[in-house]
Amino acid sequence: MPWPRPRGGGRCVLPKHSMSDFLAALALVFVIEGLVFAAFPESAKRAVAAMAQTPDQGLRLIGLLSAALGLVMLWLVRG
Repeated sequence: MPWPRPRGGGRCVLPKHSMSDFLAALALVFVIEGLVFAAFPESAKRAVAAMAQTPDQGLRLIGLLSAALGLVMLWLVRG
């Protein structure tokens, strides 16, 4: 679906459903994180402590790999 073109030099406005999809995805992140902390509080504490001791390069690599995996999953689901 092509992006809508602005009329009369105005700014481009995204379709309304894209913001609701973003907010739904953000809400799911909060739900999943909340469930992990509620179900496994000790494991969550250990994971956070381990993350604090992980070098920045390692965190960057994990973050980039997670983002790439998320994009691939999104592409497969939304096609």
